Amino acid sequence: MARGNQRDLARAKNLKKQQDTAKGSKKQGDPKKRMESDADILRQKQAAANERKAAEELERLKQAKAKR
Repeated sequence: MARGNQRDLARAKNLKKQQDTAKGSKKQGDPKKRMESDADILRQKQAAANERKAAEELERLKQAKAKR
């Protein structure tokens, strides 16, 4: 008897998982606007990454200079 219950629970869990992934994959709106928006987001992420790398490099140089 417990096996049947386990199957029902697994089916329900899988259905919920599929619905959640389907929600995320649907994109609405004008494709060109969406592409520009996505590109802008990526540019912002890249700028933040470049700033972080520059700060790490500066810190590394300070530490190297302090050792001398």
